[in-house]
Amino acid sequence: TEPLAAQRRILYEDADICVVSKPAGMLSVPGKNGRTSVLSVMRQRYPDSESPLIVHRLDMATSGLMVIAKTLTAYHSRQQQVACHEISKRYVAVLSKPLPKDIPLEGTISLPLRPDLDDRPRQVVDFENGREAVSLYKKVSDDRLWLWPKTGRTHQLRVHCAHQLGLNDPIKGDTLYGTPASRLFLHAEQLTFRHPTNGRQMNFTAKAGF
Repeated sequence: TEPLAAQRRILYEDADICVVSKPAGMLSVPGKNGRTSVLSVMRQRYPDSESPLIVHRLDMATSGLMVIAKTLTAYHSRQQQVACHEISKRYVAVLSKPLPKDIPLEGTISLPLRPDLDDRPRQVVDFENGREAVSLYKKVSDDRLWLWPKTGRTHQLRVHCAHQLGLNDPIKGDTLYGTPASRLFLHAEQLTFRHPTNGRQMNFTAKAGF
């Protein structure tokens, strides 16, 4: 039988999709060390599925909502919605310190990113060779933000918060771009997309555990 902890993290399921809440510290897909990942748990749950299952990933340190595509039709539909920017994801983050007074309470951050070839998986801002990366943000309390990534670059929200040309305020617990804490205080809390079969608008929310 499936562990009860894994069952509790399933928010919704039908014949086409499954919506799960990934805990902080769990990989989305297997790494080199063979640790348990969302993909390995879902592959065990759906052993006969021909779908790759995972459509989008979250960093290991980030918690929150992920959609599992149980069929190839659902998988290709999700890919198409991602390509057409039809999927809306809202994250909540706690910053290392209160947002600086000179930073607007809401706005857009556009800083192109590329991998740091000498220090992977770190990402760097590069206006010549980086890929477009755009995030929207809105302050909701002294140290808490809502963040909407409009592109899907690796570590995008983390760099956009930490970089001096962004918010200049790392997310609390960011070991790559800030300082360590009990965890990375970044959580994918809301997800909106179109159902792959019936086209119905689906909206899910999972509150952060911080």
